[in-house]
Amino acid sequence: MNETIAAIATGNDESAISIIRVSGEDAILLVNELFDKDISNAKGYTMQFGTILEDKEPVDEVLVSVFREPKSYTGENMVEINCHGGVYITRKVLSLCLGQGARLARHGEFTERAFLNGKLDLSQAEGVNDLIKANDTLNATSAVHSLKGSVRKLIEPLIEDLTQIISQIEVNIDYPEYDDVEELTFNEILPKARDWQDRIDDIITKANQATLIRSGIDTVIVGKPNVGKSSLLNALLEEDKAIVTDIAGTTRDLVEGSVRIGNVTLNLIDTAGIHTPSDTIEEIGINKSLEALEKAQLVLMVLDSSSGITEEDQKLLELTEGKDRIILYNKKDQKELPNTISISAINRDIDALVKAIEDKFANEINVAKQDTLNNERQIGCALMARNAMHEAIVELELGKEIDLVTIDLQKAYYALKEIIGEVGRDDLLDEIFSRFCLGK
Repeated sequence: MNETIAAIATGNDESAISIIRVSGEDAILLVNELFDKDISNAKGYTMQFGTILEDKEPVDEVLVSVFREPKSYTGENMVEINCHGGVYITRKVLSLCLGQGARLARHGEFTERAFLNGKLDLSQAEGVNDLIKANDTLNATSAVHSLKGSVRKLIEPLIEDLTQIISQIEVNIDYPEYDDVEELTFNEILPKARDWQDRIDDIITKANQATLIRSGIDTVIVGKPNVGKSSLLNALLEEDKAIVTDIAGTTRDLVEGSVRIGNVTLNLIDTAGIHTPSDTIEEIGINKSLEALEKAQLVLMVLDSSSGITEEDQKLLELTEGKDRIILYNKKDQKELPNTISISAINRDIDALVKAIEDKFANEINVAKQDTLNNERQIGCALMARNAMHEAIVELELGKEIDLVTIDLQKAYYALKEIIGEVGRDDLLDEIFSRFCLGK
């Protein structure tokens, strides 16, 4: 934190402009040594046009933006150099900054400093990364809300309620003679604890539903050989990714791809036809298909409308029973069955399936548009808090000593605080910020 850091904040390809970001106590003075204008006393949120020099020779014409602590992204003195976007010139300007004593920033170090300097909480910092990596409107909107503090707003009422319960219990234990402090009894704590658990259960449920939509649904296409699974994959991806022939068993390995259907992303896997194998290679492919089926969040069960349900189909229907699945009938160009989800994959006529998918996940889509916890780390912390509260409720129901109950309530409190980074571990922070872009 005492070192001045620098990095390229834009891409490494050729572009119209590039930005070199410098942050730290000496950032302004460091860039001042390279710039042909004096910015040592420049006000924050100002920009100057000039030239970067090396040994008094011009290197590039640039715009230099000055941000003074604490009113900057990192909370430190910060400078952004807007130079021409050639790969050579960008790296040249960066090397000059490093030559003046700056250290090359680690991945995510600018945002890490923003967090450590209190400019962002941890959930907001994760929102920055999510916004950069967002690949659709839903994820981008969620990231912007997170950046604006939606996660904090979601859990702060839970933290506040825990704080009240814990503090009243502690006062009752330590200062029983205080008549003006309400004494909490088991009968008073228990309903509050149960209500708190119901609220966090709802938050966790919604977060899991939203995560399913935002990260994509692991979807396996299954069916007997030559039923049209590969044609369906190609139709969904709108490209010929899987080989399609009239020969049964063409697909012997898993073929994968991701596709956005309306508000739903499917992480698709086309499997080898599940049947009695004729050779070792086919057996390996079928075993892989069974493994993928076991992990699938959605199964697209493909039947042949032209041939009716065969014994092989029946076995697959039994195998996928209990899974979240959509049963669809392919080859409607040959025979269309009424009151079914009918498609013609070879003709890329799959509108009925697209509608069925959106209808199936309508509730999850709606939840994903709301403010929720946004990733596995946040959900994991919420689960730790929920489990700790569950233990407290069990102890209350058993009539255990109130100070033992407080231990679990404190565990719940600290687990929630970890979501926004107000308590945390250095190794956890390193792991989170290492996933950021260099220069962010």
